[in-house]
Amino acid sequence: MASLKEMRNRIESVKSTQKITKALNMVAAAKLKRAQGQAESARPYARKMAAVIANLAAGVSGDGAPKLLSGTGNDHKHLIVVATGDKGLAGGFNTNVIRAAKERINTLIANGKDVRIIAVGRKVRDGLTRLYGGRIIKTFELSDHKVIGMTTAEPIARMIAEEFEAGNADVVTLFYSRFQSVISQVPTPKQLIPAVVDGDAAPVDLNGAVYEYEPSEEEILETLLPRNLTTQVLAALFENQASFFGAQMGAMDNATRNAGELITSLRLTYNRKRQAQITTELIEIIAGAEAL
Repeated sequence: MASLKEMRNRIESVKSTQKITKALNMVAAAKLKRAQGQAESARPYARKMAAVIANLAAGVSGDGAPKLLSGTGNDHKHLIVVATGDKGLAGGFNTNVIRAAKERINTLIANGKDVRIIAVGRKVRDGLTRLYGGRIIKTFELSDHKVIGMTTAEPIARMIAEEFEAGNADVVTLFYSRFQSVISQVPTPKQLIPAVVDGDAAPVDLNGAVYEYEPSEEEILETLLPRNLTTQVLAALFENQASFFGAQMGAMDNATRNAGELITSLRLTYNRKRQAQITTELIEIIAGAEAL
């Protein structure tokens, strides 16, 4: 059994850990407000961009449709982009996204598909290297950027486009964590190529009006689709960032509470052991006095 000194040291150690978890909780709470605002602000822009593309795409079909919109016509080569974080201490945030990506990757491989992976964040690189090390073609570390923004999303979107244009991908799917609330972050797959219009980004009702575009719909789409790719990646990174801070806030709150309960339990055990030791010493003193 541990001595009283060892128990005191352990109590102090848990107290120090509790201070750290409480500080991390406060930092995550402060950063979450800004990250949540960015994620919520990016959603309308991404939806509107998708709606514009949907309107243009309605007038384009056949061989004239841009490849980013129509795809290659095959689905043998898959590029999986998995976005997590560079850091841990966020509960199941990283693990949940990686698990969802693994399920899709394993299914594709089992069906004989050629799968390549782009890792966004050190945690996903570490989580997938052991199983799919040879399939990871690039890792983007988010810690290289002080603030998540266009400079973060553009290199990722550019590499996706380059892989597609080089014929290394027929279908591109992005996995990220969609922010719902502090206690709810949902691992979400999003197909980037061929471009898919979300249900809440339906084409705008033109009330029967017919528009002629100058330049043509095809030329406009050739310009808009690469920008839409960057927009979708950026929106996903904002969602990821908000999800990370939400998950970290919840995890550190639980850790702080658990540390408090452990300190209470250790103090109770310490006091009982100390009382027992004092009682034993008193008995020995009384017994010695009576023996005299």
